[in-house]
Amino acid sequence: MSDILIVDDERDIRELISDILEDEGFATRLAGNSDDCMAQLNTEAPALMILDIWLKDSRMDGIDILKHVKRNNPDVPVVIISGHGNIEIAVAAIKQGAYDFIEKPFNIDQLLVVIRRAMEASRLRQENNQLRRKDTTSADMVGNSAAFRTMVGQLDKVTKSNGRVMLTGPAGSGKEVAARYIHANSGRDSGPFVVVPCASIDPDRVEQVLFGRESAERGVEKGLLEEAHGGVIYFDEVADMPLGTQSKILRVLVDQQFARVGGADKVRVDLRVISSTGRVLDEEIAAGTFRQELYHRLNVVPIAVPSLSERREDIPLLSDHFIAELNKSQGLPKRALSDEATALMQTMNWPGNVRQLRNVIERVLILGDGRDEIGVEELPKEEEKTSEEGRVVLSGALATMPLREAREAFEREYLLTQINRFGGNISRTAQFVGMERSALHRKLKSLNVVTTSKAGARIAHVEDEKEAEPAE
Repeated sequence: MSDILIVDDERDIRELISDILEDEGFATRLAGNSDDCMAQLNTEAPALMILDIWLKDSRMDGIDILKHVKRNNPDVPVVIISGHGNIEIAVAAIKQGAYDFIEKPFNIDQLLVVIRRAMEASRLRQENNQLRRKDTTSADMVGNSAAFRTMVGQLDKVTKSNGRVMLTGPAGSGKEVAARYIHANSGRDSGPFVVVPCASIDPDRVEQVLFGRESAERGVEKGLLEEAHGGVIYFDEVADMPLGTQSKILRVLVDQQFARVGGADKVRVDLRVISSTGRVLDEEIAAGTFRQELYHRLNVVPIAVPSLSERREDIPLLSDHFIAELNKSQGLPKRALSDEATALMQTMNWPGNVRQLRNVIERVLILGDGRDEIGVEELPKEEEKTSEEGRVVLSGALATMPLREAREAFEREYLLTQINRFGGNISRTAQFVGMERSALHRKLKSLNVVTTSKAGARIAHVEDEKEAEPAE
């Protein structure tokens, strides 16, 4: 949207205007009738239109074209010109949304002034719209673990392209933040970032929400696809999109255009698509709930977002980030985590991942006792952790085992937790648990605990008996 479309049935007039505008540094396109004009509009909307009212040998006159432009491209200013001008025509054009009306033969200087004013007014209006819809949600990526660095390295590679990205990972792991990071560091950062919450939209209204609608009573109502024009549209949990809508979204990805519900005119959009899912889409495809063609269109660049258990090293950094953020946004006290609280948080289970961690930090700051440091006692208690006297409480499974088996089970789980807490670093784990590194290696071998690479990090797990069997 960077040129001027000149529509006039007189070739000499449109070429004269074009030559003058190009001398002034503007790019131009020309159309001699309504069909040529509509084809140009469907290719790409111009920055401004100069439109003759009377078009010979055309299906539509200037007023009809003006109505179409104001309905489908309301941000495009239109300057009406006519050799048969009168007050009634001028008033009709202005009522339909024209920026100004100039009668032929016109003064070139007057035309240039009107064009510059119209384009400046359009630019200011678009800037105001962008400021109003500016999303203040954070796109900050926080962490330093190997798994985190691997993910960010992949995100950085896709920021400058326009390729579609599929983000996978469990709920709460930060898939939307990763999508916003791509947008914020891309060439579309000044455009909108529109989220489509596939799981929460009423299935009966999903097409109206996405495509918008037209009706005589309510006029044109833009959908989310149109709102995202020039920027990024993010399909959050795309596996929850209704099957019927999937085929229509597939067509949008192919054609980059669609019709609003109740409308017939095609709306062209320029979008970058990022999607996310916490499900295994291959299984959804096999079950018949997700279209394989759509999967291949969306899954151009797959990027895995690690769970919090895969990046426990980042818990102190994330906690400090959330404390600072909540202090700034809500005025909550800026407190530090004690070493004991940090150690405990790195060993806790986080099924809700980063989102759960943020909620815990917010709760602690709201209900805190006012001390400078956050202590262990302020953190939520996990089930079967300690008794009221501080003694370790046995789980039902441990309580039924002989001492030797129970000790082995405890040691295995304890060391698994500590190794993963330190990102698979055996030296740091040995230092913390108070063992020599060689002794820790022997202990891990006896417990059948091994470390393997996953998402760029070292993750400890119990070796499966089949893995341990030598190959025949």
